[in-house]
Amino acid sequence: MEEDQSATYSVDDALLSSGFGRYQILILSYAGVGLIAEAMEMMLLSFVGPSVQLEWKLTSHQESMITSIVFVGMLIGAYTWGVVSDNYGRRQTVMPKFGWRWLLALSAVPSFVLLLFYVITPESPRFLCMKGRVTEAMDVLEKMARLNNVQLPSGRLVSDKNIELDELSTSESTTLLADAEEDDTIIEDKVSSFGGLSVAKLLSPKLIRATLLLWMTFFGNAFSYYGIVLLTSELSNGNRICAKEEVESIHSNDASLYKNVFISSFAEIPGSFLSAMIVDRIGRKLSMASMLFTSCVFLFPLIFSRTDILTRVSLFGARLCISASFTIVYIYAPEIYPTSVRTTGIGVASSVGRIGGILCPLVAVALVHSCQQTTAILLFELVIFLSGLAVSFFPFETKGCRLNDTEVVMN
Repeated sequence: MEEDQSATYSVDDALLSSGFGRYQILILSYAGVGLIAEAMEMMLLSFVGPSVQLEWKLTSHQESMITSIVFVGMLIGAYTWGVVSDNYGRRQTVMPKFGWRWLLALSAVPSFVLLLFYVITPESPRFLCMKGRVTEAMDVLEKMARLNNVQLPSGRLVSDKNIELDELSTSESTTLLADAEEDDTIIEDKVSSFGGLSVAKLLSPKLIRATLLLWMTFFGNAFSYYGIVLLTSELSNGNRICAKEEVESIHSNDASLYKNVFISSFAEIPGSFLSAMIVDRIGRKLSMASMLFTSCVFLFPLIFSRTDILTRVSLFGARLCISASFTIVYIYAPEIYPTSVRTTGIGVASSVGRIGGILCPLVAVALVHSCQQTTAILLFELVIFLSGLAVSFFPFETKGCRLNDTEVVMN
């Protein structure tokens, strides 16, 4: 009995004992609906841009700005909700005949579905432990164990940070290090309480290299991914305009456009499976780098020729690889930050990615419409290649490592 009372376990121990069961399936389903909503909106950009341009008689620059403003909203949201999540919790934070307005309205349905299930969405137990809300964390973990039909480890729940400080304080030779950890905790809490100042933690000497390289990777992935989505329609329209072919009615090329978008969007499925297959086998860094460099290979033929079949094959392959890389970077990003600034780090990196999304329409739309398709493709090639190089210089591999509440083990 005394042994059980003195025993302790961490959130990681509880998660490992719970395994993968109905609880995780429900969480993945909830998060998946959010990704479906964003994917729908991104895919609709391929339809809405050309349709709105013709109906409202917009210039190519105005069409670009309409697309870019979407990513401005995403940039603000990604940064803001990343900071909110680190301070207040993770939980709080075809049809063509109907016209593009109905498409936009229906694309919002998944987001409203998420709101219906918000009241039963659990908070992150790791976040709760970091905030000292151990009882609430226990409630979440017990719910997880019940749904998965398993037992939690015996003893009391403590955070990884408390375990490390207890271990450090047992040795007189490490007293100063323990004091330093306590000072870091005080500073960390103050930084977190001021929201935007949490970015200072991301740029601390221990994290600055990983942070800057992660920003480059997010920028390149977002610029390339959303650019390829837009290129699906813009290359077809641009080639027709530059060839001085007659632009007919607003729906004259709908069938071909929808076919191209469907084919390229289908690349997301094998891309997701591919990322799942390689991320734990060859590691995060090699997986991302290989996908980015392979995407460059797929886009390369479009520099010299842009026939319909070649364009479809190239964009399909490039989108497959970019989507796989984008998936993996969202796996890698949480693993390089301590819990106290994890979602802030991801939020800021995602905001940098949205800057890439803001700029990519100026390339995919403006350059293509001005008959500079080759220049647009070369720019995409350069951005993707530099992103692959940035991944190669990441300071550490996180394959097989567990999430940490502090920077001690990670560094």
